Amino acid sequence: MKTKKVCIHNAQIILPEKIVKGHIMIDGQRISEVAESIFPKVKGNPDLTVIDAEGCYVMPGMIDLHSDAIEKEIQPRPNTLFPIDMAFYELEKKLAVCGITTMYHSLSLSDEWGVRNKDMVVGVINSINRLKRTRSMINHKIHLRYELTFLAGINILESLIKDKSIDFMSYMDHTPGQGQFKDAEALKSFTMQSYGKKAQEVEEFMDKTIEQQAMIDWFKLRSLAKLAKTIGIRLASHDDDTREKIETLLECEGVLSEFPINIETALYAKSRDIYVCVGAPNIIRGKSHSNNMRAIDAILNNAADIMCSDYLPSAMLPAIFKLTKEGIKLTEAVKMVTLNPAKALGIDNEVGTIEVGKCADLIFVAMHQDYPIIRKTMVGGNIISQSEFLVLNSERVDNVC
Repeated sequence: MKTKKVCIHNAQIILPEKIVKGHIMIDGQRISEVAESIFPKVKGNPDLTVIDAEGCYVMPGMIDLHSDAIEKEIQPRPNTLFPIDMAFYELEKKLAVCGITTMYHSLSLSDEWGVRNKDMVVGVINSINRLKRTRSMINHKIHLRYELTFLAGINILESLIKDKSIDFMSYMDHTPGQGQFKDAEALKSFTMQSYGKKAQEVEEFMDKTIEQQAMIDWFKLRSLAKLAKTIGIRLASHDDDTREKIETLLECEGVLSEFPINIETALYAKSRDIYVCVGAPNIIRGKSHSNNMRAIDAILNNAADIMCSDYLPSAMLPAIFKLTKEGIKLTEAVKMVTLNPAKALGIDNEVGTIEVGKCADLIFVAMHQDYPIIRKTMVGGNIISQSEFLVLNSERVDNVC
């Protein structure tokens, strides 16, 4: 069977350090050439598919290292669960339209309820790993978030690591009075709303969490983190609010701090060569939904270098272009959702930049009234999503790149 060959021309190609007008050649699933020639010589080659980018930006597909979207797809309302297979297939269509080509589904291993029940989490992990091997539009990976106070879950975590069922993991502590929920009432309200539980049940759960926090086995956690590292599973910490937590992350040989609570902790993490991830919704809204650090403040102070969708995949692309209005170069903003997460996760030899030899995971971005719109999404050289739009004056959006 002949290898599929594709030429994308008339593109504004976003490279790590500059934007060039040129073309991209794809051979099979990988990029074979990137050149500053808008109209390459392609005539007379019947085996070549030619795509006119029509002046759109062409950038690497986005890598989302933390998203709860699969949880929302399975359980859109408290006590309302949908089939996992359906959630997988329906979510990946949405992700393709958003320009996310590599998704680390964030699943929380805890003793909570619904989609965060331990048995449900293991079932979802097994289902995603099964489904992605048989048919998928994008690259699916698992980010396991381990709730440190779920003491009985440490054996499950160990098993998932040894079985190589996960691709990335993070340690998180939602004990009331610290981290994201310094205000215990805020945690109580959030839990009641998310799971449809009564106040007394949530209060009892929170009391148990406080008791279990004192029994966290850090020796075992450090050992598991080092074991994970040997098989390519990297570690992050979650909602860090002190220097001590960054030091604990380093003791576990972790690489990334997710959603630090304050700018001081974010800056300290960067000073210790730790990647810092902030949420795209925080950038769009200009504030944290938990009244913690503003993501834009961290970025402008060089205290954050990765952006994830957190809970809203559609926020990723608009957040990139909002950053440019804050004085961030477009190439730097793009790296926050491509090259930088790829480096943090150790997959930058495959994805993250438009570069010869890398996977042809690409997105075509048109600008309409100063708003970015995905025109095409490619994964492994195949177009998995494409759209054309009409506006009121009948002008095609694809002509206003």
